[in-house]
Amino acid sequence: MKENKQLFEESSVLTAVLRLAVPTVISQIILVIYNVADTFFVGLTGSDASLAAVTVCMPAFMFLSAISNLFGVGGSAAISRAVGKKEYSRAAGASAFAFWGCLLCALVYSLGAVVFRGTFVNLLGGSVPEVHRHASGYLLVTVGLGGVCTAMNTLLSHLVRSEGRSAHAGFGIALGGVLNIVLDPLFMFVLLPKGREVLGAAAATALSNVIACLYFFAVLRYIRRHGSVLTVKPAGDCFRDGTAREVLTTGAPACLMTLCENISYAVLDHLMAAQGMAFQAGIGVAKKINMLAHCFVRGMSQGVLPLLAYTYSSGNHRRMRRVFLVSAGISVSVSTCIMLVYLVFARSLAGIFILGDTQSLDCGTDFLRILCIGCPFSAFAYAVISFFQAVGCSRKSLVLAVMRKGALDIPLMFILAGRIPVYGIVAATPAADIICCMAAAAMFAIWLYTLNTANGKSGLQKYIYRLIGTGETPHA
Repeated sequence: MKENKQLFEESSVLTAVLRLAVPTVISQIILVIYNVADTFFVGLTGSDASLAAVTVCMPAFMFLSAISNLFGVGGSAAISRAVGKKEYSRAAGASAFAFWGCLLCALVYSLGAVVFRGTFVNLLGGSVPEVHRHASGYLLVTVGLGGVCTAMNTLLSHLVRSEGRSAHAGFGIALGGVLNIVLDPLFMFVLLPKGREVLGAAAATALSNVIACLYFFAVLRYIRRHGSVLTVKPAGDCFRDGTAREVLTTGAPACLMTLCENISYAVLDHLMAAQGMAFQAGIGVAKKINMLAHCFVRGMSQGVLPLLAYTYSSGNHRRMRRVFLVSAGISVSVSTCIMLVYLVFARSLAGIFILGDTQSLDCGTDFLRILCIGCPFSAFAYAVISFFQAVGCSRKSLVLAVMRKGALDIPLMFILAGRIPVYGIVAATPAADIICCMAAAAMFAIWLYTLNTANGKSGLQKYIYRLIGTGETPHA
């Protein structure tokens, strides 16, 4: 705890941001690599139906992240704010509530996915018989059998990170990803017979998440012996003084954003399925590759969230502003670089996963170039959403989360599809990112101005210097 306090309060802003964010970013990159590895190994079969099946199941699988983000992001922010105020009992209560809430919700969802998986797959765009067969098996294994462990991995990584232990959290997430990459070819091409490669990929994913979950339980037990406030023992503090409400209201935007992303992807897949299997396979590959930029931003935001929450609750608003500006600046810069790489090497990247000079490859190339345009805009919007979660402004975070995915892009898909067939459906995503980025910038500037006014400051000059983080008004 002393080491974590030194990191939160005394280290330079850049040092603190990097120590908290780098392990999280690395773990998120490994997560994307293992998602891409699934697509790569399935793509080796040369079957568009298999690629489409994995794409169809992605929203259902990612819904587990919505559950874990509801309790994980909410619990992490609540714990960090409580620790910043020296309210350690409240922090322990938030930890226990987040743990049991996530466990129960993930269990109910996994059981529901098993019981209604046929209907579920059809709703996600897997109505073609060959796609449906592969997708149904993939969903049964990844969500039905391994779903609880998948959700608990993300939940526990958030909770462990709330005290500044990003290295432990990052290693656990990375462990699951690396194991999945290693186990994929073993299950797909060695243990299971030919034609069952999608089921093999699902088995590798489920087993790797089970092992990673066991690691996190070991970490939780270890850090509990060394002064951690984290606990899974339910107590009265779970529901006292609005602890449960704080966790849920703070985590709701993160949950809803993930849920809306899944709905958005499902609508996109459904619209592409009507165009043909080549278009559906192409958009699946483009989305997987484009995840790299988003995973960097997600890792950066999740890594610094505890630091933002701590500095805000402890009253160190100058440090809070500088943390945000540094982390958001890094996210936008890296996302811009990734966008440029995608624009230049889109065909080569798509060709890694789609064999031969096919229509699927042409679609994947074009779709990736369209999607990546929104990367830097989405990076800033995501940083602001995470900032509002950290400081407890759940309504602002909720508005931006819904705006980023769901409220804008889904209507735009239908509007642009009528004007620009096929490509207009894909262009809706970067268009929504640009609009949301402008709204996020305006809301963030207004919030900072309100904070300065509440602290007794006034005047445009003081506001500008507060905005850039100096905390001082220059001499005339």
